[in-house]
Amino acid sequence: MQSAADLQAVEKSAIRKVSLRLVPFVALMFFINFLDRTAISFAGPNGMTKDLGLTAAQFGLAAGVFFIGYILLEIPSNLALHKFGARRWLARIMVTWGIVALLFTWVSSIPGLYTLRFLLGVAEAGFFPGAILFLSMWVPARHRSHILALFYLAQPLTIVIGAPVAALLIEAHGAFGLAGWRIMFFGVAVPAIIVGFIAWFYLADRPSQAKWLTPAEQNWLTAELEAEERAKTVAAAPHTLRPGAAMTSGRVWVFALMYFGLIYGLYALAFFLPTIIGGFEGRFGTHFNVFQKGLITAIPYLPAALALFLWSRNATKRGVRAWHIGIPALIGAASIPLALYMKSPTASIAVITVTACAIFSALPNFWALPARFLSGAAAAAGIALINTVGNLAGFVAPYITGAVKDATGSYQAPMFIVGAFMLMSAGLAFAIGSTSRRPAAEASVSVGLNAHSHTK
Repeated sequence: MQSAADLQAVEKSAIRKVSLRLVPFVALMFFINFLDRTAISFAGPNGMTKDLGLTAAQFGLAAGVFFIGYILLEIPSNLALHKFGARRWLARIMVTWGIVALLFTWVSSIPGLYTLRFLLGVAEAGFFPGAILFLSMWVPARHRSHILALFYLAQPLTIVIGAPVAALLIEAHGAFGLAGWRIMFFGVAVPAIIVGFIAWFYLADRPSQAKWLTPAEQNWLTAELEAEERAKTVAAAPHTLRPGAAMTSGRVWVFALMYFGLIYGLYALAFFLPTIIGGFEGRFGTHFNVFQKGLITAIPYLPAALALFLWSRNATKRGVRAWHIGIPALIGAASIPLALYMKSPTASIAVITVTACAIFSALPNFWALPARFLSGAAAAAGIALINTVGNLAGFVAPYITGAVKDATGSYQAPMFIVGAFMLMSAGLAFAIGSTSRRPAAEASVSVGLNAHSHTK
């Protein structure tokens, strides 16, 4: 019989090891993933738009068509991960998208660009919800917000590190007879292939297979997670455990619409911020070289990473509540349209920084909620559905942003549209709050502790 103090020590040790050994590697995969899908945002204003003859709407369509292929295979890919195991499936996804990303080095036409962006989406389909599901299968609900926050740090840090690196690659213009933006595509694609091969050998599908955990830690994690699954199974009607239940769940669709608004803000910012910064010269009479523009693009994301960490730590301490998502979404909705009314580059970047902090504070806490209500194959399908609907915004946001910019001559109207969608997310977060304060998964903690009281 293990004492409460022994169980707490095992719990602390197990979570620390997962945080140090597993999360950073999956976060590295996510870092490369986000960099590859947003590399077009660096290429566009640094030669690609001119070389291929793209309008703002065509650039937006090229950025967004990625999500059509992504969405088509999102749910099947996540169900395949559930069936075949995360190690094999995530590694396969990564190598496949790395090969497609490499082909951007030699794209020579607008139809070719559209085709490769579509195929990149097909190749990446299932990675992000698969990673979320994978991490959810390794840690109990009460630690999930903390783990997902560490994972999500990779997204803002992708821009903090990736924007200057992309700029340096672009400045290698002429090497190997290639334009700088082509060299950049090559440079960000190769790591995906290498890390994908490593993932096949490095990852483990479940705690019982992790040789870096002690038997006591393996037993604790396995018993805790199994207790949570039993609690969710007991609390749910039998039909809610099936994949099809996710498609008809009102709560899942509310989550999906909430995520849609957050992702609309994320990708409008990610795909067009470098272009907006490139426009400072015309608006304010300033001049920045490619590397300086890369550094300026990175500025909002470093405070965003800090805000993400601190806000998620608060959520872990208090338990994720509606306001952990609603308040940041509300701040983002108010701030993003104001950025283009500022009278200097410094003021514009300051307001964009507030927006970035808001978006990245909301996102990891959002993902702590859906896994609390779904179990088994329904969790795979539900999380994939939420991500699928949310990622429709990945297509809609850049296309509408570019098309409205072409129609109006500025980015002011598109940014008000972004604000409206983020306001929708804030409203839905507060609306669902009353039904998600005491989810079944958190209640299962006591069940898990009882299960451990019988563990030697």
